Amino acid sequence: MKFTVNKVILDNLLTALQPFLEKKDNSQITSHILIKAEDGILTLKSTDNEIGLSLNTKDTNIIETGSSTANGKKIAEIVRSLKDDEIIVELVDSNLYLKQKSSKYKLPTFNFNEFPEFPTYENLPKIGLRSQDLILAFKKVSPAIDTNNPKFELNGALLDIKTGGVNIVATDTKRLAIFQMNEKSSEELSIIIPKKAIQEIQKIFYNEVDIFYAQTYLFIKSKEALFFTKLINGKFPDYHRILPKEFKFHLSLQKDRFVEAIKQISIISPEIKMTFESDKITFESLSEENMEAKTEIDGVNSQEEFSIAFSSKYILDFLSSIDSKEFTANFNQSNMPFELNSDNFKTLIMPIFI
Repeated sequence: MKFTVNKVILDNLLTALQPFLEKKDNSQITSHILIKAEDGILTLKSTDNEIGLSLNTKDTNIIETGSSTANGKKIAEIVRSLKDDEIIVELVDSNLYLKQKSSKYKLPTFNFNEFPEFPTYENLPKIGLRSQDLILAFKKVSPAIDTNNPKFELNGALLDIKTGGVNIVATDTKRLAIFQMNEKSSEELSIIIPKKAIQEIQKIFYNEVDIFYAQTYLFIKSKEALFFTKLINGKFPDYHRILPKEFKFHLSLQKDRFVEAIKQISIISPEIKMTFESDKITFESLSEENMEAKTEIDGVNSQEEFSIAFSSKYILDFLSSIDSKEFTANFNQSNMPFELNSDNFKTLIMPIFI
């Protein structure tokens, strides 16, 4: 195998593949990237067997076809260190050489035939949704996905497709985020997609793609990329039962003013007490240390005077995910969950008891 490729192109490919590598054990072939040069196309693959990505480019000059592997982290570091010029990549006697002018590197390889086969998406059903809308929904709910929860189903987002509508849902038990897509479907599907997969999908895909699914896998395919992830096997909580059927009062609030007030108080404490009065909202820090912070928003007409406390992170996560200048806050009592709503996206948040 021998080919030449521009440093920038190869660097971009290798960087995108890094999150899919086995990082704990360099003796495993999954710590390597599979490199294949054939039919004028350079293909690079990376997988830890739970999640995988294959990328290809025609921006290469293939001198000799073939396949090889190389330690994914090392080859990325080497390419990143080189100048923005052509790189020669060549396999000689089970060693992979990278050359650029006076610079030369040698890397050991594994038998490329032992590299794990990707699961196949061929003949699988396709999810009939606008893929970019779905990826946008993933982005909005992803902050609410839990991490390392012993209840594995909470470490992912639910894609809940019913004939009446499509919801993407995530919860870390302290908040529940739901994005409702403006689409109807003739099919019904309920799958849980891992958090890592959702994070990587947002980085890789920007245009319309094809999305396929099996009982245990999800696939996303574009012209230059093929992505797969194992799905989480579990039963997601019945989120419809968690949502309050009604709220006692509602407020329309300006996003920028609200964000500014919360950020000011969170300098002192991430936990904030918010008090609604007839013509203003007061924000105060909840800090056990000898520090205090307080600010107000005027010109807000509250239907009821009461106080509620919350984690500033949950509010800011929601507000950073919406595009509109205003949002709606819905409340019942100070010790009951409250809801933030903007267009098709809402987050139900558990208050802090004070």
